[in-house]
Amino acid sequence: MWQSIKHTAVLALLCFGLNSPSWATDSYDLVLNGGRVIDPETGLDAVRHIGVRDGKIVSMSETALRGKRVLDVSGLIVSPGFIDLHAHGQTILANRVQAYDGVTTALELESGVFPIDAYYQRRAAEGSPLNYGASVNWLSARIAALLDLTPTGDADWFTQALTRDGWQDSIATPEQLDTIEQLVADGLNQGGLGVGFLTGYAPGSGHKEYYRINQLAAARGVPTFTHARFLSMAEPQSSFEAIQEIISVAASTGVHAHIVHLNSISLKDIELIRPMILNARDNGAKLSTEAYPYGAGATSIGAAMFRGEGWRERIGAITANNFAVDGRRLDEAEFARLQKEAPATDIIIHFLDASKPDERALIDQAILMPEGIIASDGGDWTLANEPVAATAWPLPEQAWSHPRSAGTYARFIRNYVTERQALNLTDAIAKVSYLPAKLLQESVPQMRHKGRLQVGADADIVVFSLPEFADAATFATPAQLSKGLKHSIINGQLLIADGVLNTSIMPGQAVRNSGTR
Repeated sequence: MWQSIKHTAVLALLCFGLNSPSWATDSYDLVLNGGRVIDPETGLDAVRHIGVRDGKIVSMSETALRGKRVLDVSGLIVSPGFIDLHAHGQTILANRVQAYDGVTTALELESGVFPIDAYYQRRAAEGSPLNYGASVNWLSARIAALLDLTPTGDADWFTQALTRDGWQDSIATPEQLDTIEQLVADGLNQGGLGVGFLTGYAPGSGHKEYYRINQLAAARGVPTFTHARFLSMAEPQSSFEAIQEIISVAASTGVHAHIVHLNSISLKDIELIRPMILNARDNGAKLSTEAYPYGAGATSIGAAMFRGEGWRERIGAITANNFAVDGRRLDEAEFARLQKEAPATDIIIHFLDASKPDERALIDQAILMPEGIIASDGGDWTLANEPVAATAWPLPEQAWSHPRSAGTYARFIRNYVTERQALNLTDAIAKVSYLPAKLLQESVPQMRHKGRLQVGADADIVVFSLPEFADAATFATPAQLSKGLKHSIINGQLLIADGVLNTSIMPGQAVRNSGTR
């Protein structure tokens, strides 16, 4: 009789699922059941059930799971969290806004920061909603060396330094170049994710200097991120020539050279520049590109690219009306006044009109670049020309920034996947998650676990409704969160659940290179 009872009990347990991972209700901290899971590295596109424990994905099951908290995500897209390589908004507020756009890791790589240690200490002390990290700011090192200044961790130091004279068009002496190289090396020793080159803000800096610091990056095995030296369709000193310089250092030093905002830096010469990059890559140069799905960029009105004889004609015969401050187009008198009296004023410059098919096609060439990455180039938020408090929430309705600070990724997926079907969903998600991680993973081992949905990957996950996922931010009303994001999980913690942000947690972690002391 005992044998019969035992046999019956075993059968009952097996039928109930004792040997299934769904049996133990506390075996997972978080479960996502029934979503359409996209893993761009393996090409997986199927219904799966994901179990998360201790900030990691520990199960990818074809059967439903049970855990401490279970989310039914049936009918929704489950994607690796988006990785923004070009996020100037390194504040709690900027991170929270980007979280609604699907971003889970926001890195400052084009400009970079300096000193590196001070940046990481500040972000750790404040807490961060998203994963964060930065490259070494070459321009700060150059300004410090040429003007004999000491960079500080003060966020205003760099902004103030940009208004000084004497560094934009000066060739560094051998002693100054040694100092620049040492400062950049110090930043890499402190965990900088590469070197950020704002050469477009110092177009007269030496080509030998650019080459030497790229040599340093190559020797250290880290990538460089370059805002090309020139912005022009006219020669000499054209955008074409500036991209040639980046290709040259990639080919001659072996560095992985990343070209930022290819769409805006190329102007209308993308049809020449795009194949040049692809051919160089085919011939062994380590090159990657990024773009954002807008026809307008943002910078300061006093930037070097907007000065000098003939600058308007060089970038497309633009007028003051192509520039906007706080959503208001400028006239010539206001443009001249701001350049003279307030050169640090943030402006939006409209290069291309995406509503015109021929100009939209130019943007498409950058966006659809093979293995091209999507990055926002987004920034912080201001209100009445003053920074919005970093801990403010919700985002004030009248706050101002470029709309890409809020809507880049939802706009990209809405436009190129949902509406125009120019990309399939897996390829689109690769451009915002896996490809950015792949670019960095050789020098930053942490990134081998991001941009993927696999057992062992970091639990940086976003869940959204594909038909609803769309940007709401416009140039007139930029302070609008993207729509359609249901859940955002950062290192296993629910930052956004059912569309509601949890302001009490700061789950973001630092991303640093393997040279960290």
